[in-house]
Amino acid sequence: MKVLHIIPSVSPVRGGPSQAVLDIVRVLRKTGVDAEIVTTNDHGAELLNIPLGKCTDYQQVPVWFFPRFSPSIHAIREFAFSGDFTIWLWQNIHNYDLLHIHAIFSYTSTVAMAIARFQKVPYIVRPLGQLCKWSLQQSASKKQIYLKLIEKSNINHSQAIHFTSVVEQQEALELNLTAPGFIIPHGISISPIVPNARQKLREYLNLPINEPIILFLSRLHPKKGLDLLITALGKLANYQFTLILAGSGDPEYENELKSLIAAQAIEKHTHFTGFVQGELKDLLIQGSDLFALTSYSENFGISVLEALGAGLPVLVTPGVALSDIIQENKIGYVTELDVDAICVSIRQFLDNPIAAKEMGDRACQFILDNYTWDQVAQKMISVYEDIIKSNKHLYTRTAT
Repeated sequence: MKVLHIIPSVSPVRGGPSQAVLDIVRVLRKTGVDAEIVTTNDHGAELLNIPLGKCTDYQQVPVWFFPRFSPSIHAIREFAFSGDFTIWLWQNIHNYDLLHIHAIFSYTSTVAMAIARFQKVPYIVRPLGQLCKWSLQQSASKKQIYLKLIEKSNINHSQAIHFTSVVEQQEALELNLTAPGFIIPHGISISPIVPNARQKLREYLNLPINEPIILFLSRLHPKKGLDLLITALGKLANYQFTLILAGSGDPEYENELKSLIAAQAIEKHTHFTGFVQGELKDLLIQGSDLFALTSYSENFGISVLEALGAGLPVLVTPGVALSDIIQENKIGYVTELDVDAICVSIRQFLDNPIAAKEMGDRACQFILDNYTWDQVAQKMISVYEDIIKSNKHLYTRTAT
């Protein structure tokens, strides 16, 4: 079985979905699936320094990189054209039994679906939450036109739509898509344990040993509800705590956040780390006391999964697709998307650190039991086999 995963970018600055593709391909290959990735050299505002036009070992995964060209026009700057990618895929698509396409409303994904349709190669689509209500409301007119003219037909001709949560699938139902869907969540790779992480993190930040740390680790983006989180913490300025904002975003938005933090008088409580990965990321997750993601919409929330896997209780809003699971298993706090409600939940955490620690202990075991990449890979392989088998039967009937 040879499967090609297609995604606009695998750059770490693009967040969890890009990292998840690398993780799933890595574990699929360990189980015997001949899986590869094709993508562009996108790296946010920059470009990855990586060989182009040939298969490269990237983070222990075979990846084909092609040059990205981003137009200077702001409205389509993120579209990331790649003529070389298009030519290569047209010439090589029949070397693969199945395409697994990640993202929509993107040049690489749209072209891949169009080529697969024309050359009759089966494909499945993972929309990365871009069919959820909140996402479709952003640049709504442009997306509605794109969806109506191009993408809806591409999606409906797929063999299946890969959703990562029940919430994501339910929100997509309103679009009346005809392709069948299936749900397979993201997995998690358990990071090495950082000895004395709690003490080391406080030494790193020059904080008292008993300082409660609230961690936000994601893109700095309006979607994440940071304005609500910061305002809620402003109501608790008389409490002892430190908020870590680990991530990067548009410079203008970062300045807005800093202004809000100053207005809420919690500058002394707040640390910006910028984008983090590797050992520092592990230290932040393992050394903190609460992970907060008060987001308007998350079709999954990989960073939430990573926090839970490290034994860190989480605070999320209903827009985070994992919220039902978190509430049902009592491994975190689920609060309404409201400043006062968020404030109440954080106060509950600060007033009851023992209860929070017990949540974290349950969270770690729950993730190990349900969300390892090995478990995800076995489910994915079963889907691949069914689709490839069905497509061969369909091709045989058509040929005869």
